[in-house]
Amino acid sequence: MSYALLFSGQGTQHPAMLPWLADDAIVRDMCAQLAIDDWRGALADPEWAGRNSNAQLLLTSLALAAWGQLAPRVPPPAAVAGYSVGELAAFSAAGVIDPGVATALAPQRAEAMDRCAAHAPGGLLAVGGLPEQRLEQLRIEAGLELAIRNGNASVVLGGPVAALDKAEQMAMAAGAHCTRLRVNVASHTSWMREAAKSFFQALAQVPFRAPRVVLFSNTGSACAMRTLPARHWRPRSLRRFAGTNAWKTSWRGRCAACWRSGRARRWRACGTSAIPPFRHAPATTSAAPRPLQPG
Repeated sequence: MSYALLFSGQGTQHPAMLPWLADDAIVRDMCAQLAIDDWRGALADPEWAGRNSNAQLLLTSLALAAWGQLAPRVPPPAAVAGYSVGELAAFSAAGVIDPGVATALAPQRAEAMDRCAAHAPGGLLAVGGLPEQRLEQLRIEAGLELAIRNGNASVVLGGPVAALDKAEQMAMAAGAHCTRLRVNVASHTSWMREAAKSFFQALAQVPFRAPRVVLFSNTGSACAMRTLPARHWRPRSLRRFAGTNAWKTSWRGRCAACWRSGRARRWRACGTSAIPPFRHAPATTSAAPRPLQPG
């Protein structure tokens, strides 16, 4: 049975994730760059774990290490997708860029976002359990933007810290469940627009190859299958890839797109958490998708 390979983003990283992961060359190099001896011990410190400059390099490196250790044991994926910073690992797993390039880009991406956050400190708040209309009303009243859509009743809002505090109080009073993500920037919102421009300039210097497998990349609710020759594929992909810093995104949308394409019927996750469950199966199937467990 075919499967899709999905790389998650930051915000729920924790010391117990990827318990099967061995300390290989990628992990050791990452620890050296971050000046730490034990990445799990470092993640036990919430402040350290939430710092962009730490999280983005750590998650990119661990994702690549995880896939490098899994790849010899499984057939090639039918499709690859990445979410937020997970796109770095996804582009590498699909053969677009080398692993070393992906890990070199991660700190540049984080630095660009931190420069934006220095002018407008912000973050992300996951909100669920309210009707879609009420969530949208809450977002507008608090002065936030929709950063991530996980489902009709489950979203992540992004914006300034004071607005997040207001939204959390309003949501809790309305009976919602809220989680402040371990992210200290308003990712996937217009507050990151300058970061997207800066990262685009960094990406423009990187040679891109056409993907070896179907690679899904989306901004907002749009998903596109990238199987064009590199000379046609690269310019469009570059702008989308850089733009995910500042545009809302959909993790569920990427899962659904892989499913609808007919190329994948199972998921293998290389990231911080399991695939968010579908409330119902997409129209192409009568059974909900089931993620594979590592190993």
